[in-house]
Amino acid sequence: MTSTASSTDTRQGQAAEEDQRPSWQQRLRRFGYTAGPTIDVRDRLVPPYAEPSPRIWTTIGVRHELAERLTRWSAWVGPLLVTLVAGLMRFWNLGNPKAVIFDETYYAKDAWALFNRGFEVNWAKDANDLILQGDGNVRIPTDAAYVVHPPVGKYVIGLGEWMFGFNPFGWRFMTAVLGTLSVLLLCRIGRRLFRSTFLGCLAGTLMAVDGLHFVMSRTALLDGVLMFFILAAFGCLVVDRDRSRARLAAALPPDDDGFARPDAHLAETTRLGWRPWRWMAGLMLGLALGTKWNALYFLVAFGVLALLWDVGSRRVAGARHPYQAVLKRDTGITFLATVPVVIATYLISWTGWILSPDNGKGGYFRNWAVTDGKGGSFTWLPDWLRSLWHYENQVYDFHVGLSSPHPYQSNPWSWIVLGRPVSYFYESPAPGKDGCPTDAGEKCAREVLALGTPLLWWAACFAILYVLWRWAFRRDWRAGAIACGIAAGYLPWFLYQERTIFFFYAVVFVPFLCLAVAMMIGAIIGPPGSTERRRVIGATAAGVLVLLIAWNFIYFWPIYTGQAIPIDSWRSRMWLDTWV
Repeated sequence: MTSTASSTDTRQGQAAEEDQRPSWQQRLRRFGYTAGPTIDVRDRLVPPYAEPSPRIWTTIGVRHELAERLTRWSAWVGPLLVTLVAGLMRFWNLGNPKAVIFDETYYAKDAWALFNRGFEVNWAKDANDLILQGDGNVRIPTDAAYVVHPPVGKYVIGLGEWMFGFNPFGWRFMTAVLGTLSVLLLCRIGRRLFRSTFLGCLAGTLMAVDGLHFVMSRTALLDGVLMFFILAAFGCLVVDRDRSRARLAAALPPDDDGFARPDAHLAETTRLGWRPWRWMAGLMLGLALGTKWNALYFLVAFGVLALLWDVGSRRVAGARHPYQAVLKRDTGITFLATVPVVIATYLISWTGWILSPDNGKGGYFRNWAVTDGKGGSFTWLPDWLRSLWHYENQVYDFHVGLSSPHPYQSNPWSWIVLGRPVSYFYESPAPGKDGCPTDAGEKCAREVLALGTPLLWWAACFAILYVLWRWAFRRDWRAGAIACGIAAGYLPWFLYQERTIFFFYAVVFVPFLCLAVAMMIGAIIGPPGSTERRRVIGATAAGVLVLLIAWNFIYFWPIYTGQAIPIDSWRSRMWLDTWV
């Protein structure tokens, strides 16, 4: 059977060690004799992946050789199949609605300007209509615009426009690509976390059928791009954790029985190399910060998480002073691989703005250092850097002071229960027009609603409690990692409850919600060694939950994709008054 989230239960591990001791040692325990565990420390540092029970292959008549091959292939075939389904859904009719929906009015045009001018520009008020009517053949203005988000996410969107044109399909293409790839990433990350291909694919499947992730993958907004880079950074850190622990395991000497034992000296002095995956995580975090500033919270959270993982690794390997060992051996490389890499990546992302002229014809505030910013204490710095610093300071004041009311703004307290989703697009076509059935009776509704799949999100409320309990009382590092990702994406918004904020910001921690639900479902199925009856009951309950979530996504499909449906059908999907 497949591994579940409770497979590393401490008490079960202790029981397994007891069972492996010779019977004479177990009998001598009553007289005070205790023998060391026979478990190999290498298995604790790098736990093996779970494999399907041989009974499964025997039942369906698969030969042993083929069974081994299928098990090996499933590590990639399973995630790729889930990703294929997710991609087909996200690219289906991607150019519909053929309109500039919600904040696409900013980012689609900014992306086009960045690719053609190197900086954002002010567009005419009727620019959206001209773009749609002329299939993107419009004159690009030259006067710089004041924008409040860094350029990376807009460059990503612009890449799709460069390939497929300045039209709805073009500006949504790259968000659909990253949304699809994020499903693949989550499948593989979940597999590493849980040591189970099944649970990894389950986590990816849950995200594939989440309504918020689905809508954000089909809309040219920055938050979907941010989510991808954050998830990629987390995945790099998980791979780095496995690689560094494998290096520690390889350094430990085996005893006469071939088992690796803890060694305090080696655990505290072994160097783990340059750790390329940690540098890659820094690059991903830099790209995330270059998309939206709230990536800063993930930079701090993931940095602390990575160091705590190092502490745990060295402790398992036998270090008597793991914190001091990490301070000497790991903190320096962690700092170099994150902070300087993030800063360098962020600055490089502004290259188009930096290279624009400082004579008033370049990017917004590009000429500040040679006009209003002349003199001062930092004139020894390059003009472009002083101008950029001033620009960023103005943007910070904008972000913390934004309080203009908006009909779809929401308080973060309501996000986790889907209190106030955001309507990106709404029309009321008459029968026989724009896809409205001729027999609809009255007008139809066409809407694109950024709403998470309700049953998934409401199940996630319980899953969050489960991972917090498991982290606090079982010291499960996987639960702690998931909780860290949710906290970094969610909790900071409670500092800005007076600010104008929206539910779709939550897409950045949707992958971690899906991991939490997958972990909870693993516990529902039951740990290895459970009775057949326990497994059947658990698998049935888990299967029902997953099928209900999938049905819920299918039910809301029309209002995720902007399909015209009779107004009564639309009303039946407005489960809460606040969704209207």
